[in-house]
Amino acid sequence: MASPPALPWAARLGRPLRIWRVVILLLVGLWWDSRRWTYPEGWSAERLARRRRRQARWLTAEFLGLGSAFIKLGQILSARPDVFPAEVVEELAHLQDRVPAFPFPVVEQILAAELGERRHEIIDLELEPLGSASLAQVHRASLRSGRQVVFKVQRPGLEPLFRLDLEVLQQVAAAVQRHPRWGRGRDWVGIAKECRRVLLRELDFRLEAEHAARFRQQFLDDPGIRIPAVVWELGSRRVLCLDYVPGIKITDRAALVTAGLDPAAVAEKGAASYLQQLVRFGFFHADPHPGNLAVAADGALIYYDFGMMGQLSERLRSRIGRMVRLAAGRDAAGLVAELQQAGVIAGGIDLGPVRRLVRLMLNEALTPPFKSNVLEKLSGDLYSLVYDQPFRLPPELIFVMRALSTFEGVGRSLDPGFSLMAIARPYLLPLMTASGNGPNDLLNELSRQAADVGSRALGIPRRLDESLARIEQGDLQVQIRAGETDRLLRRLALAQQSAGQAFLLGGLAVAAALLAASSRPVLVTVPLLLGLPLGLGWLKLQARLKRDGRIDQLPGR
Repeated sequence: MASPPALPWAARLGRPLRIWRVVILLLVGLWWDSRRWTYPEGWSAERLARRRRRQARWLTAEFLGLGSAFIKLGQILSARPDVFPAEVVEELAHLQDRVPAFPFPVVEQILAAELGERRHEIIDLELEPLGSASLAQVHRASLRSGRQVVFKVQRPGLEPLFRLDLEVLQQVAAAVQRHPRWGRGRDWVGIAKECRRVLLRELDFRLEAEHAARFRQQFLDDPGIRIPAVVWELGSRRVLCLDYVPGIKITDRAALVTAGLDPAAVAEKGAASYLQQLVRFGFFHADPHPGNLAVAADGALIYYDFGMMGQLSERLRSRIGRMVRLAAGRDAAGLVAELQQAGVIAGGIDLGPVRRLVRLMLNEALTPPFKSNVLEKLSGDLYSLVYDQPFRLPPELIFVMRALSTFEGVGRSLDPGFSLMAIARPYLLPLMTASGNGPNDLLNELSRQAADVGSRALGIPRRLDESLARIEQGDLQVQIRAGETDRLLRRLALAQQSAGQAFLLGGLAVAAALLAASSRPVLVTVPLLLGLPLGLGWLKLQARLKRDGRIDQLPGR
């Protein structure tokens, strides 16, 4: 196949300027919104959230305007709540690419170039596409064998544009990484490389065909789940051919009722199928929005679009099993320790606020009656906690939470009494026992913990006797480290230092005013020069106080 044509020089010059403009405006906007003095009516969490939602809508519109690579980039960044605020992440998660279709003669040219003689197997290709997105569009067709299929045809000229956009993004990441504040604690260059890897894989439809075949294999024995089969002989790097499997859009409740289907049963089947993907297979659909889900006439659930798939490794599934077990026991301290061992939480930080938030989340999620939007609320709390804090959530877990939240929303639209937590109960026990060597792992773990508690209990009298002897001898030393107290004392010291500097600045301001009204106004420069470094130091103190104050805004304070 011939190499993709090079971009014209105007695009190679104008495209980077347009991308850098968006990046600079975004960074300036994030900085501006984080400064409390930019709020004329006074700063509040609600006003900050309003600004961020407005900025998120602007960023989504800019990504849509920049086209294919940035639409996919937005979907990837929506799995990184440690990079952007929660409002931006949630808006990017809903980024849907709906663009005008490209001309039908171009579709025929691509099919001829990609399929060669195999193109003659297609006898009826519909002019109007079933759907059109930034990456490709889909046309229904008939084959000589009578088989009804759909062709997913990639837009022309995408690869050179993708490569140029990714090259500019690498430059942006390198520049941001060198910044002393924005680059601290984040691997922007690594994120850019991961985006490059994922986006270039999106251009190869042969990988999507492999995903679809593997996903279909998982549900071959389940008549309630339907995945289109791949027509391998009519596929290539830029063309994907699948069986045509029509259905009713899963959110069209009226159409489901008209077809004689029970919306509540459809909602339960969708949630159960996704939980099965996570618990049993570890290979799951990472983008199950309502446009990629349909219901067949017999009630079977249909999945479409396999470009974004996720995979949970055995190690991650085992760790999730331990987390589920700790969550079921409402062991907030143990769960936080497990998260820290998994690398989700950085070491050397004050874990008190984290434990409080985890305890609140567990009470919210595990206390009956279960609220209908519990996962949506938990996702929002988690996103707010992660941003600008020492947390690193694996993207797979974010995709899992978002997909479960999507199913929760779909279920509520079909059945007001839908409860994902109730449906998930039968799937939690296999996940808990999957972290060991067999179904007896849970009992073994309980036995181990009981033996550990017993050995500790037997040692208590001896330790008490030793402690009393040391008290009598006067050599018992007690060391106490209270993370909350240390933090509050540090904030108090900073506040006192800030107040002292404010008094000095006020005195210098008064001196400057008196000298300006005196017979020698030139001397006003002396207090002004003295106040300049003092004022900069005061601003830095305010920034440190604001950074420490973010912990106080966590739920449960």
